[in-house]
Amino acid sequence: MTTREIQVLRLVAGRHSNKLTAARLTVSEDAVKNHMSSILTKLSANDRTHAVTIAMRRGFLDG
Repeated sequence: MTTREIQVLRLVAGRHSNKLTAARLTVSEDAVKNHMSSILTKLSANDRTHAVTIAMRRGFLDG
C-alpha cells in the first residue's frame, strides 16, 4: 500500500466522504475514487468498510 492510500484509508476510517477526503488531501474526488479502487483490489475488500477492517487487522492504520 502506498503512503497516499494509507492516508485515504485513515480518512475513510474516520467516516470522511470522498469529497471531504479529497479536500483534506488537496486532490480531486476522482483521485480519491482511484485510490479507493486500488485499495479495494489490493486488500481484496468488498467495500470501504471491509477495506478499513482489513487494514486495521493488518496494522496499516497504526501510528
